Amino acid sequence: MTELFNITIYNYLMIFLRIGAVFMLTPGFSASYINIQVRLIFALAVSLVSMPLITPMLPTEPSEFSIMVQYILNEISVGIFLGMVMQFLFFALNFAGSLASQAIGFANAQIFDPTFQNQTMLIESFLSIVAITVVFIMDIHHLMLEAIIDSYYLFIPGQPIPWADFASHLTETVTKSFTFGFKLGSPFIAFTIIFYTSIGLVSRLMPQLNIFFLSLPLQIYLGIGLLFITAPIIISVFLRYFDEGLYLFTH
Repeated sequence: MTELFNITIYNYLMIFLRIGAVFMLTPGFSASYINIQVRLIFALAVSLVSMPLITPMLPTEPSEFSIMVQYILNEISVGIFLGMVMQFLFFALNFAGSLASQAIGFANAQIFDPTFQNQTMLIESFLSIVAITVVFIMDIHHLMLEAIIDSYYLFIPGQPIPWADFASHLTETVTKSFTFGFKLGSPFIAFTIIFYTSIGLVSRLMPQLNIFFLSLPLQIYLGIGLLFITAPIIISVFLRYFDEGLYLFTH
């Protein structure tokens, strides 16, 4: 019984290392408004429920301490990698939000973003909170959990970590997120070009008009109106992009 208990504890801790590391970085679960104790309990519960699926893939308990340390570091590294991938996927929406904030004139309106625990532009924080809310409403967080569980089929515990593939995938994800974020924010880029071009023409045609007094309220009103129209489309397109990024880790 003692040996069986030790094996069970070993398997449980090995599973918790990767899942706990993911929850430290996963958008939504790692938000500052979620109590640390609640986050820990959730990670422990998911690890316990996942034991029947993951236990057959775990290596046997090593007799050498150095090998055990290697297993621990590998599992934590894989968990951090998965969490960073999800964070980088959300970078696309953050970039689009920063473009929208600059176009509307809210670039200097900073607010604390509880999702990513830093100071961000107002529209950027708004879009990230809305996206996280929709993720949980539409049960996309189930796909996040599925990607974590299925990662054990891609990165088998006890096997060497493909560091080169990790670095390549993270770099590729950042590049794609930057490009995709630019596409999401393209309506606001077009709005900025058209608005400032129009203001410049009006200023040349009517030099006596106080253009600065007129342009700022008009920029805010038109920008917010554009955000009201495009926000549902931006969120839906981003969620499709987020799904595709997670499907790479499912089978």
